[in-house]
Amino acid sequence: MRSFAASAVALAILAGPIAARPSSVPTIATAVAASGRSADNVKLDEGRRPAQVLRFLGLRPGMQVLDLFGGNRYWAEIMAPAVGSKGSVTVWEPKQFFKPDAEAAFDAFIAKTPNVSIVSTPFEAPTLPKNRFDFVILNDNYHDTYWQSDKYGIPKMDPAAFLKVVHDSMKPGGVIGVVDHVANPNAETRATVDKLHRIDPNVVKADFKRAGFVLVGSSDILRNTTDDHSILSTDARIRGHTDRFIFKFKKPA
Repeated sequence: MRSFAASAVALAILAGPIAARPSSVPTIATAVAASGRSADNVKLDEGRRPAQVLRFLGLRPGMQVLDLFGGNRYWAEIMAPAVGSKGSVTVWEPKQFFKPDAEAAFDAFIAKTPNVSIVSTPFEAPTLPKNRFDFVILNDNYHDTYWQSDKYGIPKMDPAAFLKVVHDSMKPGGVIGVVDHVANPNAETRATVDKLHRIDPNVVKADFKRAGFVLVGSSDILRNTTDDHSILSTDARIRGHTDRFIFKFKKPA
């Protein structure tokens, strides 16, 4: 018995430390399957595949998370339990999108989810704490930094300024996952966004590189080869099932 135990210890030393998940923290899959999630958000799971996406991006217990454009609580409902009490989720939502009914729903959510908070500032003036976050998710909304809408009170914005705020909010070594609707390659990014609410993946790569991020991975989890990228991403024929890229960027340590 002693020799077996000694061998086991030696193997453990050679293998290195094992990162154990705290017993009180549910897995991502368990968080996705939790009964307390809102019915409207659960309906989005088929098209978003949240467990696969978050595992690819590397969400772990204890992380300090930033959920950009997260006012509908979709990602926060999943990530808050998955990061546990030692982690936190901060949601940023543009004021133009944060209507009173959404605000009331979020207040009720925060009341029962103590590791979640929200920041709401004008879209054109995002405000975030500096050097705070290990993990950021930006789902289906980066293209909107190129959008302009009088109807919704969205002025012409500078995507580089938006990314600087996000970059500054992250810790060195932090990861940001970017998911968005694929547009065919073109030189008219703003016009494409206005018409289709899609973006050329190469534009995203170039923007994030200029902002100081390094691309460390990509995934085809949400690719859909039947989408030819020619119709509005919210069109009923394709909504929820557009061809989407997933990029994993890192802020260098």
